[in-house]
Amino acid sequence: MRKRTVRNGMRLVMVALILIILVSFYHGNLSDMFLLSSSAENRIYSLGIFWATAIGSFGVVLAALGFALSSQRRDESVRILPTFLIISGLIVLFFYLLSASIVAPVKQDQKRLRPGETITI
Repeated sequence: MRKRTVRNGMRLVMVALILIILVSFYHGNLSDMFLLSSSAENRIYSLGIFWATAIGSFGVVLAALGFALSSQRRDESVRILPTFLIISGLIVLFFYLLSASIVAPVKQDQKRLRPGETITI
């Protein structure tokens, strides 16, 4: 196992997880910070998910390749556990934010329609 290659693949997966968390839960804050329109906000979300998928997929392939290759002498001092723990923490953070977003109260400016109400345009 080439630990350096595995670690680099895991780092790419970690970057992909951070990008998914940012665009999934904070795309509104990012668009407010940069004064973007709602269509630009949707574009940030789409591009963020696309690039997170591309980076994460490459990271998984790189890590799998690292597991398949034989080890080298310089791989003895490489530690994989810290990167694995950070990835595990990011996964826990993602599911915490997901569950918190489901049970979050509705904002006052986003009123839901009651049964029988219509929108007049």
